[in-house]
Amino acid sequence: MKITSLQQYNDQVRKAKDSPEEFWSEKANNFKWHKKWDKVLEWDFTKPEVKWFQGGKLNITENCLDRHLEKKSNQIAIKWVPNNPNEVGVDLTYLQLHEKVCRFSNVLVNNGVKKGDRICLYMPMVPELTIAVLACARIGAIHSVVFAGFSAKSLSDRINDADCKILITSDGGFRGEKITPLKDISDEAMKTTPTIKLCIVLKRTNSSIKMQKDRDIWWHDEIDKVSLSNNAEKMDSEDALFILYTSGSTGTPKGIVHTTGGYMIYAEYSFRNVFQYNEGDMYWCTADIGWITGHSYIIYGPLLAGATSLMFEGVPTYPDAGRFWRIVEENKVNIFYTAPTAIRALEAHGLEYVKKYNLSSLKVLGTVGEPINEDAWNWYDKEIGNNKCPIVDTWWQTETGGIMISNLAGVTDAKATFATLPLPGIQACILDDEGKEIQEKNKSGKLCVKYPWPSMARTIWGDHKRFRETYFSAFKGYYFSGDGCFINEKGLFRITGRVDDVIIVSGHNLGTAEIESAIDEHENVCESAIVGFPHNIKGNGVYAYVICHQKPENKKKLSEEINKLITLHVGPIAKVDKIQFVDGLPKTRSGKIMRRILRKIASDDINNLGDTSTLLDPFVVQSIIAGKQKD
Repeated sequence: MKITSLQQYNDQVRKAKDSPEEFWSEKANNFKWHKKWDKVLEWDFTKPEVKWFQGGKLNITENCLDRHLEKKSNQIAIKWVPNNPNEVGVDLTYLQLHEKVCRFSNVLVNNGVKKGDRICLYMPMVPELTIAVLACARIGAIHSVVFAGFSAKSLSDRINDADCKILITSDGGFRGEKITPLKDISDEAMKTTPTIKLCIVLKRTNSSIKMQKDRDIWWHDEIDKVSLSNNAEKMDSEDALFILYTSGSTGTPKGIVHTTGGYMIYAEYSFRNVFQYNEGDMYWCTADIGWITGHSYIIYGPLLAGATSLMFEGVPTYPDAGRFWRIVEENKVNIFYTAPTAIRALEAHGLEYVKKYNLSSLKVLGTVGEPINEDAWNWYDKEIGNNKCPIVDTWWQTETGGIMISNLAGVTDAKATFATLPLPGIQACILDDEGKEIQEKNKSGKLCVKYPWPSMARTIWGDHKRFRETYFSAFKGYYFSGDGCFINEKGLFRITGRVDDVIIVSGHNLGTAEIESAIDEHENVCESAIVGFPHNIKGNGVYAYVICHQKPENKKKLSEEINKLITLHVGPIAKVDKIQFVDGLPKTRSGKIMRRILRKIASDDINNLGDTSTLLDPFVVQSIIAGKQKD
């Protein structure tokens, strides 16, 4: 069921709260099960242990593909747009995708893969990545996708943590003007991965690579050996579907484990409702499949809903900053889901790259990955949506599996910088430092969830103790997201950033996102990042790194203007003590700012920056350090 009116929304919120098991059972009944479940839910957040639809038998790929074949066999399932705009793309119908998944499933079986084996995928954004993901799921293997921008060491660490049996990669990958040497990186990683017995290599860039005898085999050679027929493995609802690694604030990456039945139900439910998907819509999520957004909202959510999912190989600025908008026009995209980082970057390039394209097909816009500041939200609304497309500002995490807090496009109200309200079935709340629920409006606290939802992570691979300590130990009986949150007078949720990004200044908790949003209001500010640094009087001072559209002629004057905006939007207590104007910020390849590094620089602790290998551009760090020393 898709919620299409405010009355339905209110009814669903009420039902989900009063009868949660009945609510989720109704959603589960929309799918194909080989055997229905014996028990809807069993849970204990103190252990923590959560089980949904116990005893149920299914295969998620039958629900993504097989069940659509009767009515949708000729509908496009995956529309692939290559990095090079002059290269011809690929349209895969549901029938064609089904055949390719079955074939590659047989390739894996032929090469000794069994249910429960872990398979690592280190691939570019090509259709074969989607095919490999679904093939793993079809035979009951657990897929672990590693973003194809990570280093050899990062790849090796993830392979070893999950004891992966096979690595699937490519000779290389196109990203803008660059070719990433994925096989060379894989070769380096496999020097220290004793569990890898086989490497399947896709030919994409025709780069010159080394193939190691008795270990490396070509994708195309293996495909020629197998048939189209494949019977999907019957999986238990609680069998692991995939592992996805997310960086911890400290320590090694965490292998987040998602299971089959609950994840399936919530991925489809959240996709259909948040984006208000209608039959025939062209949907495009610009994320990489190496992240949870790509898992849930490029592959699983759209395919479970029988949608057409556009998949883009390249970057938003190649061959120029109009590439996104060209793709929207050429493919008549109706639903567009991207990150605030991309929005701000494209805004900085100017409207000339927007105005040349017809964006009238757009009906719904979305943002994901971080809180969006008001300036970017307004630009997105006006220049891309023409003030007629609802913007869904979605909050969720790798650990949640799907969108948790968001307006439903055109059904519930949007508000700039607010994720708005939890989806029906999500019992979110904010707690004070003592763990008491804050009932009053216009208050800030820690964002928590007090009742299970189907797509929540079940554990950290091989380390359940760390899972408990990270998410369930701060507040007994609650899942703690690690984020701060403000609820306004209407009960709308605004994410204020990671709690470890909250700066305590003279006893006041200041959220970095709120200050950044105020700074970004300045017409010459493109992007900013706020961190704390030791202050003799306040305990912590506020340090701002600011990227400008145009190099400021008078830094002192601009600094004063920025602090006036902060005073106006946040309050004088949040005024910045130091402002450094920079050309770039240290970001991970998923677009998140590495604040740990910025804190170190602000605190003059530059000899202990930690690992910078996963940064999109490690050289930006040296530039910031040099700029600070010059100032």
